[in-house]
Amino acid sequence: MYKKIFFLALILISSVQLIQAQFRPYSNEFMALGVGARGLAMGNAQSAIVNDVSSAYWNPAGLNDVENLQVSAMHAEWFAGVGKYDYIGFAKNIRNDRAVGVSLIRFGVDNIPNTLSLVDGSGNVNYENITTFSSADYGVLLSYAQKLDVLGGIKVGGNVKIIHRKVGSFAKSWGFGIDLGAQYVYKNKLRLGATLRDATSTYNTWAFSFTEEEKEALKLANNEIPVNSVELTSQQLIVGGAYKFFDSDKIDVQSALDLVATFGERNNLIKGPISIDPRIGLEATYNEKIALRLGLNNFQRFSKDGDVENKSLSFQPNVGLGLNLNFLTVDYALTGFGTVASGVYSHIFSVKLDFNASDRFN
Repeated sequence: MYKKIFFLALILISSVQLIQAQFRPYSNEFMALGVGARGLAMGNAQSAIVNDVSSAYWNPAGLNDVENLQVSAMHAEWFAGVGKYDYIGFAKNIRNDRAVGVSLIRFGVDNIPNTLSLVDGSGNVNYENITTFSSADYGVLLSYAQKLDVLGGIKVGGNVKIIHRKVGSFAKSWGFGIDLGAQYVYKNKLRLGATLRDATSTYNTWAFSFTEEEKEALKLANNEIPVNSVELTSQQLIVGGAYKFFDSDKIDVQSALDLVATFGERNNLIKGPISIDPRIGLEATYNEKIALRLGLNNFQRFSKDGDVENKSLSFQPNVGLGLNLNFLTVDYALTGFGTVASGVYSHIFSVKLDFNASDRFN
């Protein structure tokens, strides 16, 4: 049943690309911010190491490690609370070798002043005409994962992705896409992972609606009136590995490395038709109860003192902690959430409820 749903969705999304559309190098960027403080603290290096409900976002194949039912949530804010980012996810195994998940992501800015009607037809300023609106982006992931009897058990998974973006009553869009993922574990030491995001190019169909008065206000301010269009998000391939190089009765230490290849030129460390961005993470756990995490990401080269020939390397360090209280896990990250090594850091907390944890620790 699930295989048929994914197959039909894949055909539908592929057919849409016949519509004349335009690729955007930074389309649907709210879906690239990351979920869960564990992943953010490790510099987003998660494709091989992730193994819980947040796998639906990082690599859906990791949902195979969910033993019963898990629920996770996260709230973060930008610019002193102006922008709000929220995530909630559910995952459950339905057989020993299969799991499903549902995730919801929202990024929104509320109470934005609408000043298009500030000046009336006679040229008078009337502050009572100012109203407010919200700009919000929504992402829904419907996930399925299964373990295959190949090479000792390769795990695979996929998402059907639904995108809805709305800017007040002026603009809205709907989009659909597919994510695919795979993981392989060798002798419980080496983990390999790969995620193909927007496998068929996620598209957003934009529709705009302005009154004649609003159009006139836009023209007076020399703004271009947008028209209905289709926006495509190019594919992104993430390949990674994780290695547990210290394993004792009490202490485990593992490292993770992801290479993110985006089909399209972006301001990454390696630029070109395919732009590549590395992510590095480190995690040390004690007695499966306490975790310390470090991460590096957002590697970039920038010109120094306006000299294009003199470029310096910058990167974003991250740090975090995790506390496992049996069925409740609380994770914390100090990260440059939503920034690129700007020095502006945020405190991020996420929680996870594991309704099978009591069985494991008894």
